Amino acid sequence: MAGNAGAGAGVLSFGDMLLKIFNVRVIGDGDKTVFLSHGFGTDQSVWNRIIPSLDRDHRIVLCDLACAGSVNPDHFDFRRYTILDSYADDLLLILDTLRIDRCFFVGHSISAMIGILASIRRPDLFLKLILIGASPRYLNDRDYHGGLDRYEMERLLEAMESNYEAWVRGFAPLSVGADVPAAVREFSRTLFNMRPDISLFVSRTVFNSDLRGVLGLVRVPCCIVQTERDVSVPLSVVGYLKENLGGKTTVEILPTEGHLPHLSAPAILAPVLRRLLFL
Repeated sequence: MAGNAGAGAGVLSFGDMLLKIFNVRVIGDGDKTVFLSHGFGTDQSVWNRIIPSLDRDHRIVLCDLACAGSVNPDHFDFRRYTILDSYADDLLLILDTLRIDRCFFVGHSISAMIGILASIRRPDLFLKLILIGASPRYLNDRDYHGGLDRYEMERLLEAMESNYEAWVRGFAPLSVGADVPAAVREFSRTLFNMRPDISLFVSRTVFNSDLRGVLGLVRVPCCIVQTERDVSVPLSVVGYLKENLGGKTTVEILPTEGHLPHLSAPAILAPVLRRLLFL
C-alpha cells in the first residue's frame, strides 16, 4: 500500500487509496456524521439493519477493517497490524481524507478499542464514543475478570488453526448468543470470508492486547452498550470500563443476549443508538 500523496494528477494519494481498499462509503446527508466501525469476524454489512434508522438525519461513514474478508487479503500487512494502534492510524487517515472534523464514533468489539486509541490521539475529532461489546483485555489477570484464562485462549486458537470451518460453526452461534438463526448464518458468512491465517493472526493480536493502562487518557464522552449476557465480554468488564475511562461515561444494558446485537437484535439496538446520538 505504498502512498503517493502529493503526486501528479491521476495518481491517488495514500488516503484515497485507503478509501478504496477499505471500501469506504458515505451515505445520508444529515448535519451530524456517524462513523460505524465493525468488529472482528464481520464487515460493514453488519450494520445493514441499523442504517435505515440513522441515515434519515445523519451522514453515515462505513468502512471495512484491514482484516475483514471483504478486503483483498493482499493488503493485510502482518508486520503492521501486530497492534491495534495500526487500525487507529487507518481510522484517523480515513477521517482526514474525508475532511471530517467532528463525528460520533460507534465501534463494535475490536473497533471500540480502535476508537478509544484514536480519540486519545485526536480528541478533537470525536463528539462521543459509543462502545458496543467493548473490552480492554479479554484474558483474566489477578483481580481482573476478562472472561478467558490463558489455557482457554490457547485451546480456542488451536481449534481455529486445526480446523477453521469447524471452529466457525461452533463459534458463530456461541457468539451470537440469542436464538436467531439468520444472525448466526450471517456471522458465519463473514467469518468464512476471512482468510483463516488472517483470522488467527488477528485473534492472537486481540487476545494479547491489554489497553487497560490507556483508558484514563480518554477525554471524549463515552457510552458503553452491552447486552445482558455476552460470552465474549462479561458484565464485570463493563464495570471496569465505567470506572476507568477518563471521559464522562454512561452505560446502556440491552435486554437481549449475545455479542452482536446489531445482527441479532437490531430493533432493540437501533433506538438506543438514535437516542445516544441526540443526547
